[in-house]
Amino acid sequence: MDMPAPDPSVIARKARIISRLRAVLPADAVIDAPEELRAYECDALTAYRCPPLAAVLPRTTEEVSAVLRVCWEEGVPVVPRGSGTSLAGGAMPTADSVILGVARMNAVLETDYENRFIRVQSGRTNLSVSGAVEAERFFYAPDPSSQLACAIAGNIAMNSGGAHCLKYGVTTNNLLGVTLVKMDGTVVTLGGPWGEPAGLDLLGVVCGSEGQLGVVTEAWLRILPKPEGARPVLVGFNSNEVAGACVSDIIKAGILPVAIEFMDRPCIRATEAFAKAGYPDCEALLIIEVEGSEAEISEQLGRIKQIARAHDPVEFREAADEDQAKRIWLGRKSAFGAMGQINDYMCLDGTIPVSSLPFVLKRIGEMSRDFGLDVGNVFHAGDGNMHPLILFNANKPGDLEKCEAFGAEILKLCVEVGGCLTGEHGVGIEKRDLMAVQFAPADMEAQMRVKDVFDPKWLLNPAKVFPLATTATRRAG
Repeated sequence: MDMPAPDPSVIARKARIISRLRAVLPADAVIDAPEELRAYECDALTAYRCPPLAAVLPRTTEEVSAVLRVCWEEGVPVVPRGSGTSLAGGAMPTADSVILGVARMNAVLETDYENRFIRVQSGRTNLSVSGAVEAERFFYAPDPSSQLACAIAGNIAMNSGGAHCLKYGVTTNNLLGVTLVKMDGTVVTLGGPWGEPAGLDLLGVVCGSEGQLGVVTEAWLRILPKPEGARPVLVGFNSNEVAGACVSDIIKAGILPVAIEFMDRPCIRATEAFAKAGYPDCEALLIIEVEGSEAEISEQLGRIKQIARAHDPVEFREAADEDQAKRIWLGRKSAFGAMGQINDYMCLDGTIPVSSLPFVLKRIGEMSRDFGLDVGNVFHAGDGNMHPLILFNANKPGDLEKCEAFGAEILKLCVEVGGCLTGEHGVGIEKRDLMAVQFAPADMEAQMRVKDVFDPKWLLNPAKVFPLATTATRRAG
């Protein structure tokens, strides 16, 4: 995975740049020691590493503004970083860049239960947003699998989703406004909690922009009252394709569960050994959760059970109490960690029409045999957000490259059936060279012109999203 060559003139001015950063930040907020910079040399896409020139950890919007102004004047690339959980290399630095981490910006600034919003600094973790309002029986809906660690800043950058996004939507559906600092240090407010602003939807442009347009320091988020009740069911099948067909039939029937999650046999066995959730040993299983009043839950589960029975399930297990409900979800929440215990893997992220699930799962199985690499599938089936886990040996020469080639073919397949390259992980560097599969040159040019307006020097996360050859002239200034 190529990255731009670092600018030697920036590296030559490192001492001056560090001195200027120390002049606008507290003493403990600038990191330049080589051994400490190792912590910032990659994100969760750990196959590629490069220590940055420096890392800064501001605590306020004003400090972020001061840092960006210095980097703007010095011509230093800046890589925004939330918690470093990006699986697409979204926070991967170059040797001439400054990592701007928002981890210390984690305060709750305002809660308004009557108007159903919370304002937080963007370094606050996803799960702790719900934690801040749960005493009043509210919650924040987007729930990525990394929600214990991932930051709201990263969620906004990648438009993250999660298991419950089928009903409640992804980040963009729950984001009301942001405080954004542009590369030149200018602070702007986009949106807010008081309804849709007039004019261009700049908030919608920023959400999912992967840190290329500005650094989000604060966010207004929609919070929702907790439902009266919720109940998951576990449905096992003897075939991936049949499980996919069941998902398609549920959606076609007009039923909207709060979540439909899919796991195949490799993931089932790994999570069962790891979490001991009591899953059946079958080819594929679905976790389907519905919510509402007791009458609503019973009516929805009755219809789902009728649809599932038409696909001859090997097991249909309904949670009888809170403990059983937690156990049904335990394996799914543990899946990525469990798979990591048995093998190196690359986690992909493509989205397809739900009706294409049976065909795509079948083709992934065929490609797995062709490439000679096993695949575990665990994903948000209700909205077609695929997460194939390609297993490989990181210590075997050529295996990583084979894995990447296999992954590229899966993502191309997603686009071919009418889907897209990413659902919630973003493009980063992982899918950067596949952008031409989904977008014509004119489409990418239109996107890059938006960045020209927000960041005319192309200093914010400049090596991400677009193919390097396409952006070379802009990055050169």
